[in-house]
Amino acid sequence: MVDVDLSDAPFSLLDEAGRERVRGGLDLAYFDRDEIILEAGQPGENVFLIHKGEVAELDTTQPGERQRIGHYTGGDLFGAISILNGQSRYRFRAEQESLCYLLPRALFLELCDAYPAFDAFFRQRLADKARLLTEQRAAGGVTMAGFMLARAQDCMRPPRCLGGETTIAEAVRLLHDEAVDSLLVQGEAGPGMVTKTDLLDALVLEGLGQETPLSSLAGGELITARPDQYLFEVLVLMTRRRIERVVIVEDEAPVGVVELTDVLSYFSSRSHVVSLQVEQAGDLEQLASASRRTAELAGALMAQGVKLRFAMGLLAALNGRIIHKAWDFSMPEPLRRDSCLMVMGSEGRGEQMLKTDQDNGLILDDDLAWPDCMERMAEFTETLVSLGYPRCPGNIMVSNPDWVGTERQWKARIARWVEARDGDSLMKLAIMLDAHAVAGNPALLERVRETLFEAASRDELLLSYFARPVMRFSTPLTLFGSLKKPQHGIDIKKGGIFPIVHGVRVMALERGILATGTLDRLDALAADGRLEERFAEDLGEALSLFTQLRLEQQLARLEGDGGDESGEPDRVVVQSLSSLERDLLREALHIVKDFKQRISHRYHLEYT
Repeated sequence: MVDVDLSDAPFSLLDEAGRERVRGGLDLAYFDRDEIILEAGQPGENVFLIHKGEVAELDTTQPGERQRIGHYTGGDLFGAISILNGQSRYRFRAEQESLCYLLPRALFLELCDAYPAFDAFFRQRLADKARLLTEQRAAGGVTMAGFMLARAQDCMRPPRCLGGETTIAEAVRLLHDEAVDSLLVQGEAGPGMVTKTDLLDALVLEGLGQETPLSSLAGGELITARPDQYLFEVLVLMTRRRIERVVIVEDEAPVGVVELTDVLSYFSSRSHVVSLQVEQAGDLEQLASASRRTAELAGALMAQGVKLRFAMGLLAALNGRIIHKAWDFSMPEPLRRDSCLMVMGSEGRGEQMLKTDQDNGLILDDDLAWPDCMERMAEFTETLVSLGYPRCPGNIMVSNPDWVGTERQWKARIARWVEARDGDSLMKLAIMLDAHAVAGNPALLERVRETLFEAASRDELLLSYFARPVMRFSTPLTLFGSLKKPQHGIDIKKGGIFPIVHGVRVMALERGILATGTLDRLDALAADGRLEERFAEDLGEALSLFTQLRLEQQLARLEGDGGDESGEPDRVVVQSLSSLERDLLREALHIVKDFKQRISHRYHLEYT
């Protein structure tokens, strides 16, 4: 029996009995340098698991150096697709003396029949394999099923609906007897909500009588969700809207109520602790204490295998609330009402899990008189520094007058940037496209961004200039399609994240898509028919993979386990990745390469 480590995918999808069958059926074969291991067109007789050495994958239909499309090293696996398809599409050649474990065809097919997950692994796309990687990373705490798959309907209470004629006294008795905190009240315009706090305020602060009908209290827009929405999405919604209850609606009728306390008891992570600390903070010192825990929360979410899109949503919502509360603590109410504080960059897109440099600006109402505005903004920048948000090296902050102005001034700036089309102007347009309001009057930003879209979305020449940065950084693949593996690591932001983020941003500008998040933009581009749905999904999974790998190594460095003191947060050391991670990274970078070619063709970048 061969003693081989089978802890990684796909063998981790087998039970111990299945892994013992693998060990009992493996053989070990030696291949000399340049020896053909598997020829194109040859029937697949074995699955090969590399013990030592390197193997090239060659497309013999291509000329010269273009033949080489893949590269495999120790721990990598190949040959399975040749068995499933009946023959090998490509040639596999030893690049150096290599030792490979051989899993016979018959045993491989028996395992595929006996273990559906094992079989599915070899038939999956990037999106499916990425989900598998996420599941493997879940460790302790909330399980994948509990954290990822829980739906709103799993945690909702039956709605308690009353008529508008019900009195306050009757409602209070009902709340007490049924141990609930809120009631739905049917009115002419639809249901409204009344809580214990509403009733107490009505009796004590407003002096209303006990016989007052509930119809006079229930009002305002209900915040709703669907029964099939993920419970984690509901938690993000509560955090963003600063509410403790969401009404679950199906076919336009209330079918349940989800309470914050129920959500928090359902999840055993620390997310609710940080959320509550942020909301309960009464001054900047308490807010700073809560803010310092966001990195801890990011690590906990990753360890528990939470889908990155949901984790980013929660962290973005929390960071937005922190900045919003800091703004409220720092500025008087009249100034907050007639201005809009916006965040940009990864914060604006909702794609930053750890705190990043400040990227913010301020839009003022045209009629607002604020003589000491810049002094206040300099103080606010220092406030954010104290909360853990470093200064922006590019000086894109409210302390810089270039990023503060009235609505009229901002529209004039955008007109100048569109006309200039130089590098600095295009960068500023990209920054504004990602702008998201976190405090004040969001309508100011909406009108400014509308001006941007009107001026730029149909300007073909501008779009071509705007798309050029997508091609600025090379994809970290060798000429032969394998991963580059420099000892200092690859820059995953330049090589993977930026081309997707900016390429999708260009397409969203062209199509008039107002969403700021890259994943939301991809959804909209697919719905618009601008991207095939499968390709849009793979781009989203590639972006999530790059972000997750980058975040994991950043967290390792924060904990002192990364052994990297280079101060380069975007570096991912390929050699430290598992075989599955390397395989996914290679596949994801090929998707980036394909996307860049599409961008180049659409915006005629091959002529620049």
